[in-house]
Amino acid sequence: MTTPDYTIEGGGYRASVLGLGAAVRELTHEGRPLVVGFGADEEMPNFRGAFVAPWPNRIADGRYSFDGADYELPINEPERGTALHGLVFDIPWTLVEHTASSVTLACSITPIDAYPFELSLEARFSVSGDGFRTDVTAVNTGDGRAPYGVCPHPYLLAGPSPLDEWVLELPASTVLTVTPDRLLPVAKEPVDGTSFDFRSARPLGDVQIDHAFTGIARDASGLAAVRVTDPAYGTGTAMVWDESCPWVQIHTADLPLKPESTRLGLAVEPMTCPPEAFNSGEDLVVLEPGGTHRTGWTITAL
Repeated sequence: MTTPDYTIEGGGYRASVLGLGAAVRELTHEGRPLVVGFGADEEMPNFRGAFVAPWPNRIADGRYSFDGADYELPINEPERGTALHGLVFDIPWTLVEHTASSVTLACSITPIDAYPFELSLEARFSVSGDGFRTDVTAVNTGDGRAPYGVCPHPYLLAGPSPLDEWVLELPASTVLTVTPDRLLPVAKEPVDGTSFDFRSARPLGDVQIDHAFTGIARDASGLAAVRVTDPAYGTGTAMVWDESCPWVQIHTADLPLKPESTRLGLAVEPMTCPPEAFNSGEDLVVLEPGGTHRTGWTITAL
């Protein structure tokens, strides 16, 4: 069965969004790629452009507790023994509306033993002169409280130069350190004096990042922005989001088992909660029956 591939255009932007997983397959501005994409007939590699819900990042051993009950999710990252990136990135989404400049897709999370909660998700993707916008609405359609988190998973492209030569501006004062083997949270630490301090824009160099950041500086409107630029070509790409996402995951795409995909782009993932939030409870969204949560983010060309 062919996966629907919805194209939208406007304001110089062009995007392709798949009906499978609501994945952003391609995004360009005036013909310049803004994300690392993949072919129409190709399986989504390395979660490129994935829609991640109802939890972002990893849950150790797939185990968590909520409202006094223990649950165990399927392990889909066996090399690290984790449940990674939620339940909806590989399921069909239903088309709600498709216009020249927008597409809206929806899916339902039905109760299973590992996640016995019922959610309705809707994602609207649109393009305009302001960029490529994603608006997300989650509704608890079940009878009990539901734990929830969400994030996108694009690999941004600054330009044709190697990633090491790109300049990153990341306005975050705190990094969540992780274990070297399983990338599981250890502690929140200041970025001061570390290789993770990009509050003043500087080249990425050979630093390897696969960490969540918080303590994010915002403008007067409450917006935060991560910018990555390619000085040699005078191009760049930014991810912008509001206070509904107090975290952002940054990943330099160091993939030792996939050298052909290593450091092709910079993953920038605004998150409503950090990794392991189902266990820590930190910034976890808890949806009451009938409750609604909204968030969103925008990718723009620089």
